[in-house]
Amino acid sequence: MKKKTLVIGASQNPARYSYKAIHKLRYYGHPVVAIGLKSGLVDDVTIVTGTPALSDIDTITLYLNSERQNAMEDYILSLNAKRIIFNPGAENQSLKSKAEKKGIECVESCTLVMLTIGAFYLSFIFTGSLSSFLRSCPSGADPIFLMQRWLF
Repeated sequence: MKKKTLVIGASQNPARYSYKAIHKLRYYGHPVVAIGLKSGLVDDVTIVTGTPALSDIDTITLYLNSERQNAMEDYILSLNAKRIIFNPGAENQSLKSKAEKKGIECVESCTLVMLTIGAFYLSFIFTGSLSSFLRSCPSGADPIFLMQRWLF
């Protein structure tokens, strides 16, 4: 059984990355809960507002900038997720430090990329320096192909 992912900053606008993440998570069969500024629906996932009581959240993937995260920081930490993904534009050193002190794995990466290359549950790749890995690839080599061969 796949683990539950919470998308914070969810939107029913197909142009938004949070929408694309919900869609792709569902495509790959991941259970998803979504919180947004407005209620709505993406595929079979209802977007709720506020800070609902949730349990068994494995991963929180953030699509809020650090300023908007401040209002939800205590809530995010109270969910006791195993991992928080800070998508591009959602980086937040303060929240990351507090989460790491609670033993929560923090990843600064893109949920969509992680799902695409099959590394959503192999985030250790991203906790190091992805740019270092990419720079170490031989000239002309496909880094995604090399990463997949290395993993599998």
